Amino acid sequence: MSEIYEKLLHCLECVRKKTSFVPKIAIVLGSGLGDFADLIRIECEIAYSEIDGFPVSTVPGHAGKFIFGYVEDIPVVCMKGRVHFYEGYPISDVVLPVRLMKLMGANILLLTNASGGVNSSFHAGDLMLIKDHISLFAPNPLIGANIDELGVRFPDMSIVYDQEIQNIIRKTAYEQGIGLQEGVYAQLTGPSFESPAEIRMLRTLGCDAVGMSTVVEAIAANHCGMKIGGISCVCNLAAGMTRSPLSHEEVQEAAKKASADFKKLVYESIRHMREDLEELE
Repeated sequence: MSEIYEKLLHCLECVRKKTSFVPKIAIVLGSGLGDFADLIRIECEIAYSEIDGFPVSTVPGHAGKFIFGYVEDIPVVCMKGRVHFYEGYPISDVVLPVRLMKLMGANILLLTNASGGVNSSFHAGDLMLIKDHISLFAPNPLIGANIDELGVRFPDMSIVYDQEIQNIIRKTAYEQGIGLQEGVYAQLTGPSFESPAEIRMLRTLGCDAVGMSTVVEAIAANHCGMKIGGISCVCNLAAGMTRSPLSHEEVQEAAKKASADFKKLVYESIRHMREDLEELE
């Protein structure tokens, strides 16, 4: 058994000592988007610091805890705050939470983040459906000996973001009157924001939004067979697209302004995922 998988099982054991709750959907909340957790009928909360060996969030806007509960009658586990590669954790620790939620019982993963807009038609506060991604400079979380208990050595990445879930999010946005952009999300390592030259590079590569998370989590989740959806909150226009310098405070403020539409889109999308859950059971 690999050390990474052994650590994963140990974290699962710590969680199971505190709750036997079995989620069907896992949700990762990005910077400034943690208010969604207020809509969950909470059964249990576990701080990351209470799980032996679990990486702890160090970034403002990331509360650092699992929330177990229900969206209507659908059992969910919600990460109120994630960990990032730039915080100094090995990439195996960065994706440990996603793998752990799969072992808890979740088969659907909804990834969210705050991002910078690379597409010149985007505006601060836009919500973007993630259709595909590009990983730049962050190490692939599958490097090293394959963990056969989780997935195959060479997982296919043709459709990482499930088409049915994409359609659910589109339909929900339309029904709720929420504007929804669509595009390709790129993950760079951070913690520095990208330079104007890097943004021009990303635009040339076909990216629409950029951030410091999500892609490595999606790779790990895809490896272990989860159905994935992704929503990005465009919190500013990227470097070189405006005259204003970028700041984390600006990201949090823009996410706060978009919070109402974000919460409604995520909540109603989860309600519409019942059929997917029934197929997976």
